[in-house]
Amino acid sequence: MTYKPPVAVYDACVLYPFHLRNLLVQCAVDRLVDARWSREIHDEWIRNLIANRPELSVERLTRTRDLMDRVLPSANVTGHLVHLSKINLPDPDDRHVVAAAIEAGASTVVTWNVRDFPVAALRPFGLRKISPDAFLMELYAALPDLVVAAAANARANLRMSGHGAADFVAALRRQKLKRFSDAIAAHISEL
Repeated sequence: MTYKPPVAVYDACVLYPFHLRNLLVQCAVDRLVDARWSREIHDEWIRNLIANRPELSVERLTRTRDLMDRVLPSANVTGHLVHLSKINLPDPDDRHVVAAAIEAGASTVVTWNVRDFPVAALRPFGLRKISPDAFLMELYAALPDLVVAAAANARANLRMSGHGAADFVAALRRQKLKRFSDAIAAHISEL
């Protein structure tokens, strides 16, 4: 059986936390998911991170954005704003996320803000919303060995910070990945 990675738009709120962003991007690099985002999504997570963490430089975060776009060149969605008028959400400022998903032919919006994306608003576009914890658990249930390998690769990305495997799992747990961090902790020797 051939695995076809789901096409998923990563909302800004899941790209904001460092360890979660690192893991989700690594899952895409390892071809477990066909990740998508847009310039607007990048602008939102960078703007919010700078507002909450002024010690971080815009230059550092734009380098991160540029690296994400370089390693996953097909992830950056353009031409999606034409769909805005078709989308009705509680917060109109979230429409760009659904518009990117429509343009990308995505099936999933990965977001912590699941209440901001009502099922009835997504259904006409064949979309669903899911938290990153549930999304990673779905990937893990389908491809446990490959997800563990992707998590090990994500931890390897942190080699300069010296995160041990237990520290890495604890960081994921702090970023609200409770079920996933519990599952991955059973593979700590592989991380």
